[in-house]
Amino acid sequence: MGHFTWQHWENPYDFGVARADRRSGEFRTFTPSRLTGMRLAIGPEVDAEVAAAERAVHALNRGTHQDLGLVSRFLLRSEAIASSYIEGIAPSLKNVALAEIALDEDVRGLSDTAHQVARNMAIVRAASDALSERDVLTVDDLEALQASLIPSPAELQGVRTTQNWIGGSSHHPLEAAHVPPPPEEVLVLLEDLVRYMAGATHSPIIQAALAHAQFETIHPFPDGNGRVGRALIHTVLTRRGLTAEAILPVSLVLATRHQEYIDGLDSFRVEGSPESPEVSAAIETWVGTFANAVRIAAEQAAILEQRLAVLREEWSQILSEARRREGRVRATRRDSALSTILDSLPGTPVLTTSTVTRVHDVTTTAAQNALSQLTEYGILEKISIGRAQRAYVSLDVLDLLTRSERAMASRDLDTASSSAMRPVPAPRTG
Repeated sequence: MGHFTWQHWENPYDFGVARADRRSGEFRTFTPSRLTGMRLAIGPEVDAEVAAAERAVHALNRGTHQDLGLVSRFLLRSEAIASSYIEGIAPSLKNVALAEIALDEDVRGLSDTAHQVARNMAIVRAASDALSERDVLTVDDLEALQASLIPSPAELQGVRTTQNWIGGSSHHPLEAAHVPPPPEEVLVLLEDLVRYMAGATHSPIIQAALAHAQFETIHPFPDGNGRVGRALIHTVLTRRGLTAEAILPVSLVLATRHQEYIDGLDSFRVEGSPESPEVSAAIETWVGTFANAVRIAAEQAAILEQRLAVLREEWSQILSEARRREGRVRATRRDSALSTILDSLPGTPVLTTSTVTRVHDVTTTAAQNALSQLTEYGILEKISIGRAQRAYVSLDVLDLLTRSERAMASRDLDTASSSAMRPVPAPRTG
């Protein structure tokens, strides 16, 4: 959906790099067609896949989705890790939650990885929310999002002014898998993209699919394109009203099906008019891949919500039995510190006394008493997070979130039958 243009690459190196990288030659850039006003004919098979994905999201929205709204930032955890320049073992959900607390409180002993993941989670969620509420989207909005994700150095911020490429040598584009459009074309393409995202020419899922693929094809920034491109998925789905409280973990599913994702994007980058049969078929391949990821993400989110509902019932029974043992007749007040903590526990499975007083606006004494009670009942577990510092953890919530994340990292949605395709936290033992 666009056109290729032959360009010449002149080797800029006299020394300092391997001889194989000191090459000149011809290469092709790909400039995608404009999205605004594009006519698109989707065949019945892919149309059914898009409809199935929308039904799955609507079914999710018909629930209370209270818990999904609370835990959605944790569904972005793997995305935040992938968005960091970090390799190796993924930090646990507990450590990421502690790193979130460390944004406001003094928590020691956490890795830089956990801190960076927590920061990226907060940035992506805040940026997606902000862009979703804009009446009109601008290129400046995209640049601001990229700058928040790439705070330094300054030369990596903003729309690129040089040619970039994906794959092949880091010194020349002659063997690259994809060479985005020349820098002089980027701004016009971005202006078209934000106009398209602000409209409603296509259904929400098709719009999100095309916007994401278009952005990744343009690759407009020196760095952070993957992070911004993933945030745009959430932005489109929220702007169009398909998702509200929860952020669907679409990109986690795409990351697990990495080769299908790459093949889908490659099919999007085919030469020709969007109206031609060949290009329409290629676009359908990508839209089908994306719609399938949305459906799986919605179904997995619904499973997580159901498991959290069961866990809430277990908490309720624990409280009832505890109060009966203590000879208390009346149920816990809905506005008590204990009830308030339980209501929000799926979103804050790791707490300190300071967290409770700050988030729930209760006294220190009330917070301490409630946390002590919940620990006594076995709903929370107390851990040390530094000298004379204690935190309270819901291991049950963390286990459910870990189980969900591990499922989405497996092609079969079960790491017992197929191994994880990306770093995931280990299940708790014992």
